Amino acid sequence: MKRLSKLLTVLLLAFTLIGSMGAVMAEEAAYGSAGALADDNLTLEEMLTYAIQDEYAAEAEYAKIIETYGAIRPYSNIVKAEAKHIASLTPLFEANGFAVPVNDAASKVVLPASLKESYAIGVQAEIMNIDMYNRFLDQELPDTVRTVFESLKKASESHLAAFERKVGK
Repeated sequence: MKRLSKLLTVLLLAFTLIGSMGAVMAEEAAYGSAGALADDNLTLEEMLTYAIQDEYAAEAEYAKIIETYGAIRPYSNIVKAEAKHIASLTPLFEANGFAVPVNDAASKVVLPASLKESYAIGVQAEIMNIDMYNRFLDQELPDTVRTVFESLKKASESHLAAFERKVGK
């Protein structure tokens, strides 16, 4: 019950912050997890595109936060993981005959007013990322794609826990 209460508080804070100042990543209707969660008819190419966009966005956001606030945890660890996530998705595009989307995420980053706000936004971003991968995993997928999506979802669950710990401080 205590964990549920804490999670609801974190979510309320994240939604309040996002509503009042915008997300860390400038909103685009069909970009990353927001695009995936709004898309009612997902193709494999769209799933891979939304996934890599979301990983590009996270890497760009966390790199900008490190540039602004210094190499602090959890960002210093997670930004490295995001590069690995991108590297795990890239061969799936090639194997399925799709072009790898251009990484223009750095041009879309908008920082929150404080480091503490960035943690709450990180919580929300990871929740959306997990929801996106859950949605993808409900689809028929090639085994190689399913394995990567499961791995990325598990990593996002770990990142979520790290951001929740920071919000709780």
